[in-house]
Amino acid sequence: MRAERPYIDKEHPEVYGAMLKAAAASRTAAREAGLGDDTIELVNIRVSQINGCPTCLSVHLPKARKAGVKQGALDVLPAWREAGLFTDEQRAALELAESLTVLDPTVDRQAVNARAAAHLTTAQISAVEWTTTLINAFNRISIASGHPVLGQ
Repeated sequence: MRAERPYIDKEHPEVYGAMLKAAAASRTAAREAGLGDDTIELVNIRVSQINGCPTCLSVHLPKARKAGVKQGALDVLPAWREAGLFTDEQRAALELAESLTVLDPTVDRQAVNARAAAHLTTAQISAVEWTTTLINAFNRISIASGHPVLGQ
C-alpha cells in the first residue's frame, strides 16, 4: 500500500484529467502563437531540470529530440546563457521560464519580460508562461507521487 505517498494523479483522476486538458490547450496556443515544439520542449526540460523531476525529464527529452533539438544542445542546456547554441527566441523563452520557476524577489520580472519582448510576441510570451506554469505543476505532481522514470 502507498497510502503515505499516493499517486495523486490516480487518486484524483478528474483533477489530473483537467491538467492534461490544460496542457493540450497550452500546447495548441503555443503553436498558434508561432512557437515550435523545439522551444516548448526546451522550456519543459529546463524547468524540470531546475525542479529535479526525473519523470518529466524522461518524458520531455525524447520529445525534444523528436522536435529536432540536437543532443549537443540538450547536453549544455543548464548553461544555455553561455553555450551560444540557442536562438534568440529560445533564449528569451528560457529566461522567462527560469524567472517563473525560481521565484527570486531580486529578479526584475518587468525587465525579463522587456527582454523577451525583443524576440517574442505578446502571445508567445503568454504561451511560454503557460507552458512554464503547467510543467512546474506536472513536476510537482510527479515529485509528490514519486513517479518512476519512464523506460525503466
